[in-house]
Amino acid sequence: MILVDSSVWIDFFNGRSSRETDLLALLLRRRILLTGDLILAEVLQGFREDHQMGRARRALLSLPYADMVGQEVALASAQNYRLLRGRGVTVRKTIDVLIATFCIRSGHVLLHTDRDFEPMAEHLGLRTA
Repeated sequence: MILVDSSVWIDFFNGRSSRETDLLALLLRRRILLTGDLILAEVLQGFREDHQMGRARRALLSLPYADMVGQEVALASAQNYRLLRGRGVTVRKTIDVLIATFCIRSGHVLLHTDRDFEPMAEHLGLRTA
């Protein structure tokens, strides 16, 4: 399965065209996407208009869903953050380490446009689309 990061969903819902949003549109037709708690929270909190949020909520909830954070992912994320910091890489947002760790542990590919995921691909084995 492919997990789509909020960075791509936000561009998609705002009508921005990019390689990632074009790929997202294709993947939506193929039904091989996954969403989860962290993605729902990040994407839906940004809408100003209720009707836009409702449309996005329905679209996201139509996808297969996974709880992304629990004790095991939290502990592994802390270890991953420390490993990256030990290699001189500081990730700006803890939530990105949680998302990457979930994908790594679950074997999912991540579609994103956020530069913070690149060192996780390089040092932790995160697979990206």
